[in-house]
Amino acid sequence: MGTRVAVAGASGYAGGELLRLLAGHPDFEIMAVTGASNAGKPVTGVHPNLTGHPAFDDRVFGTTDAATLGDAELIFMALPHGESAALAEQLPGARIVDLSADFRLGDEAAWEKFYGVPYAGRWTYGLPELPGAREKIAGSRTVAAPGCYATTSILALAPLLKAGLVTGDDIVIVAASGTSGAGRSPQARLLGSEVMGSMSAYKVGGEHRHTPEIEQALTEAGGSPVTLSFTPTLAPMPRGILATCTAKFAPGAAGDDASLRAAFEEFYDGSAFVRLLPAGQWPVTGAVAGSNRAQLQATADAHAGRAVVISTTDNLGKGAAGQAVQIANLMLGLPETAGLTALGVAP
Repeated sequence: MGTRVAVAGASGYAGGELLRLLAGHPDFEIMAVTGASNAGKPVTGVHPNLTGHPAFDDRVFGTTDAATLGDAELIFMALPHGESAALAEQLPGARIVDLSADFRLGDEAAWEKFYGVPYAGRWTYGLPELPGAREKIAGSRTVAAPGCYATTSILALAPLLKAGLVTGDDIVIVAASGTSGAGRSPQARLLGSEVMGSMSAYKVGGEHRHTPEIEQALTEAGGSPVTLSFTPTLAPMPRGILATCTAKFAPGAAGDDASLRAAFEEFYDGSAFVRLLPAGQWPVTGAVAGSNRAQLQATADAHAGRAVVISTTDNLGKGAAGQAVQIANLMLGLPETAGLTALGVAP
């Protein structure tokens, strides 16, 4: 018998990936699986890739409420933004990993601007690779898992800000995401006919809700205020994120590849799920598909006086479900890597 876990909101893409990972975890026993509008439907009817596993065959989605979830020792919430806070209120004292944005931000005004619902406060921020984060996560009962764009971008820039190699006042991020990042609800712009063979930008001009989350984490990592321009784009692929992140070199900093690599190697020393690639090799989304790993590469643009970092993750892996499992492992005192892989699926 392992730790009893439950998943609220398991019928979405992130929830389905979470179920897949939990099914292979050596220390977890899946209790409740809820699906809101899918309540009463077979789990394998919504997630046919889970067919044949005893945890899911003959199981139906339950209703998302405290009565269904309360017996679990740890609850994963993979609910739409704005819904986790109300459910958490019904579960006082529970161990929770929340995959939504409800508890990520410390700035109430930023929360209300981007999400438009009452502010519920901030939980421990669950990006284990940030300074001191593993200890904070291990000592917390409630943790907010970071967003997918945020994870990919923060991992790319935090080491350089921490080392003082770049300034935080002129950071530019352009990132491409697969369609699963938009969730499972039907939208015309996500139809195959609209996406195939085409790329598009959206939420341009500082309008994307991950902007304040990225600025918050990078400000805390580097110790000085960060301002960034973030442009997300939609790529014709189901999963994956590729972020191109640039920042000005700080006055007097060694603006060369060697100093960049040294900062990453020091910052991520001992991290199982962040990989700085060999010089000359650039990250590709396919290499991290199905994994909980981020791959990074950095170089100095001497002409522009900027550091350039390319970062890639699987938005459903390290960007969502995989990271949630990594967080849960730390909360429960398990090996951080339990039930997870750093190896992607190819081709």
